[in-house]
Amino acid sequence: MILCAVLASLAAGVLLAYGVCQALFAIFRVHSRSVAATRVSAAPARTIAG
Repeated sequence: MILCAVLASLAAGVLLAYGVCQALFAIFRVHSRSVAATRVSAAPARTIAG
């Protein structure tokens, strides 16, 4: 019985950590896209002389 409780607690902890990681990576993905869009719009237009 105690073994089942330990395994259930471990599984809950792993799933919670997985959810936190997924949420943080999603937030970072949104942030990196907004930073990239800002840099692209702020960059001067480059032309290739040839």
